[in-house]
Amino acid sequence: MEISITKIKENEIAVLQEIGKKTFSETFAENNTEESMAQYLETSFATEKLSAELNDKNSEFYLARVDHNVIGYVKLNTGSSQTEIKDHNALEIERIYVSKDFHGKKVGQALYDKAMAIATEKNVDYVWLGVWENNVRAIRFYKKNGFEEFDKHIFRLGNEEQTDIMMKLNLKNNKK
Repeated sequence: MEISITKIKENEIAVLQEIGKKTFSETFAENNTEESMAQYLETSFATEKLSAELNDKNSEFYLARVDHNVIGYVKLNTGSSQTEIKDHNALEIERIYVSKDFHGKKVGQALYDKAMAIATEKNVDYVWLGVWENNVRAIRFYKKNGFEEFDKHIFRLGNEEQTDIMMKLNLKNNKK
């Protein structure tokens, strides 16, 4: 199985909406109310919002494909586009999502590797992210890749408040 990772193009917003809604639902629907999920999906994956994010010079989206089928994506933020920490020497992995059918097939790792290559290219000091405290699989993945917990923050999903664990990986200390 060959995975290709490409930067999203402006004309691929519909593709991003589709994979975004699909993977977010697969990941969180069973733990949240239908109303909160619908509200979040409608807001977060609205065409105008995604278009603005795509045109933001500090945000980048990459799609993962197998045989031309989009199976996952990653969203990266730098500078003022970061959701929480606005450190110009940092890169935020805001989202890495992979279609459930492709879990355990190294797609998440390929997207993560792309994010790390960009972090290296941008010469940032560290990479950080927030991950839902109940997403044990993702937390294990990031720990395996050297991330450490450093804080928590509240993530709003519809009318619900959830706790995200903030994790970070220092790159400068890791360089030999």
